[in-house]
Amino acid sequence: MPKSPAPPSAPTADTVRRLVASLLKEGQGPGDPAGADGRPGPDVRPVGEAAAGGGHFTWWVGTRHVLRLAPDRAAAVRLRRELRLRDLVRAQLPVAVPAGVAHGEWAPGLTYTLDTVVPGGTAEEHDVSAVGEADLAGLLTGLREVPARQAETLGVPQVAPRSLEALRRMAVQTAGRLGDADEFDPAGLQQFPPRAAVQLAVQPGSAVLVHHGLTGDHLVVRADGRVRGVLDWTEAVLGDPAEDIAGLAVAVGSPAAVRAATLAGYGARPCLRGLWLARCDTLLRLAAALDGKDEGPLPALRLQLGRAWEAILLERVTELRSDSDHDAADTDADQP
Repeated sequence: MPKSPAPPSAPTADTVRRLVASLLKEGQGPGDPAGADGRPGPDVRPVGEAAAGGGHFTWWVGTRHVLRLAPDRAAAVRLRRELRLRDLVRAQLPVAVPAGVAHGEWAPGLTYTLDTVVPGGTAEEHDVSAVGEADLAGLLTGLREVPARQAETLGVPQVAPRSLEALRRMAVQTAGRLGDADEFDPAGLQQFPPRAAVQLAVQPGSAVLVHHGLTGDHLVVRADGRVRGVLDWTEAVLGDPAEDIAGLAVAVGSPAAVRAATLAGYGARPCLRGLWLARCDTLLRLAAALDGKDEGPLPALRLQLGRAWEAILLERVTELRSDSDHDAADTDADQP
């Protein structure tokens, strides 16, 4: 059986510069000056760390464009799907979605996309204001309104909801270890008994389009706290909307995430499910990093855990009706 070709090495600045120079036919404007090293072509700079775990090689191109290059064929499939999906969701969302300038292959079978920059900072740089929470509510509402059939036709996969019962069991084990390391108070999980995990199971027919990557770096936030865009749609799936509520809890804090989800029309069940997905996930990620099994920076993971565990009024589930995600729920409003 013939061997698959080895993936190409990471693109160099020269590779990126040659590619974008051929794409920006109009020449260099004020946002695309000559390279800082004196070579001809636009100034290019890598964004963060190199691609890993199915991510992308991402480069700033001047001040107006960003280039993403798939490192392998699986990532290339996701990137091509994203290009189609962005056109579908753009009309449904009140926030910006990146617009492509050009796309193609930078190596055999490996896709690139050159996009215009969505102006603004990130949720790691700017706090989301009350008006920004309304922007997030509009995002969640828009995602729910994207026709699932159309998204599926574009190749967006359906993903089964995660078992919150299983996740809780792992979190309980992990919390004890983190408690021994003075990283977390395991008593926090007393708010989440086994019966609550059972009550927060996903209801039938609740699947929607889920961004599945609403990290702080993927939310474009202005200095005034307004949310102006959402980046990187490569991980989008049809599935559990609580996953995006969980993502927002980690990115902007649990109170803001729950307020946004409530404004979007989600009831107690998905809000609480998203809250506890985020809380369990952040415990597991921090423990993995402490064990050397996750390369995430410890300060960022501790910050994310703190956001997910911020207290909200809606904390303990005492009874949930199962006929609709939008039904009211009787809850214990005590603080933890």
